[in-house]
Amino acid sequence: MPITIADVATRAGVSKTTVSRVLNGKGEVDGRTADRVRAVITDLGYVPSARAVGLARGRTRVVGMLVPALTWPWMGEVLQGAVDAVESEGYGLLLFTCNRGDESMRRFASQVSAKSFDGLLVVEPEGTLDYISALHERGLPVILIDDRAHQPRFPSVRTTNEAGARAAAAHLLALGRHRPLVVTGLRRFGCTRERLAGFAGGYADAGLPIEPALVVEGDFTFECGRAAVERLLADGVPFDAVFAHNDLSAAGALQALRDAGLRVPDDVAVVGFDDLPLAGHTHPPLTSVRQPLWEMGAAAARTLISHLAGTPLPDTPTIIPTSFTVRASTGTT
Repeated sequence: MPITIADVATRAGVSKTTVSRVLNGKGEVDGRTADRVRAVITDLGYVPSARAVGLARGRTRVVGMLVPALTWPWMGEVLQGAVDAVESEGYGLLLFTCNRGDESMRRFASQVSAKSFDGLLVVEPEGTLDYISALHERGLPVILIDDRAHQPRFPSVRTTNEAGARAAAAHLLALGRHRPLVVTGLRRFGCTRERLAGFAGGYADAGLPIEPALVVEGDFTFECGRAAVERLLADGVPFDAVFAHNDLSAAGALQALRDAGLRVPDDVAVVGFDDLPLAGHTHPPLTSVRQPLWEMGAAAARTLISHLAGTPLPDTPTIIPTSFTVRASTGTT
């Protein structure tokens, strides 16, 4: 049978409350009594529940993290960054997904009510922003990762989507590519609007505004990249480059170009966004704007844990810049 706090109290000849005070360093306990309790704990091999000790101290030393799903291509990188930062500070991480919609959110809400974690990291599931904002307003520290809608209701960590897309435009322009097909993400996301603005702005500044027919809305999937290329080829719309708003849709574009017998990059150069491990394994390897996903997860976790230690939350977003990785899909290895 497991050793309980009652067993310790009986052996030491004290109350369970006294044992709890010794464990948690709360309240005044006579020094000799405290030493006797600690000796009994050692003799019996009693291991107190970390959760119980944390709750007694007013903290769980657990950080919650709410995400839409783990199937998003870049979610693993963000999660790993958060986990590395959380564990380095001696905290645990409690992960929640919204795979089951309302059912998932009910389970999450029950954990909020139980005060199972001290603060929350969020990659915003659709339709949850008002609820998360209400939690923050009621005192739960919240940090938003990848602020897709630019909601200034609580602190956030994001990247330079517009500048990254401008770097992609500058690269393709330097290669003499004047008619790029742009496969966007969902237009309702702030990152999509920023990437489109940055890329189109780069071409407009060069005196080469992008024709509306060359901008196709996608949904960040492999299939949308493939379908966009197939559609323009079928319609006879000429293009000499593809800028896709993520690596997965860029991989779909590569597949469609290969199926059509076109050479990459000789006939069409291709640039993605994210620079996931996938980008180094496409055929040919994909030039991509690197989104600092691990760094975003780690920065959000460090900010939250620092706040739990007494540092005020920042008033402005934490912005970690993109970079640019050139590979063979644009002609340079």
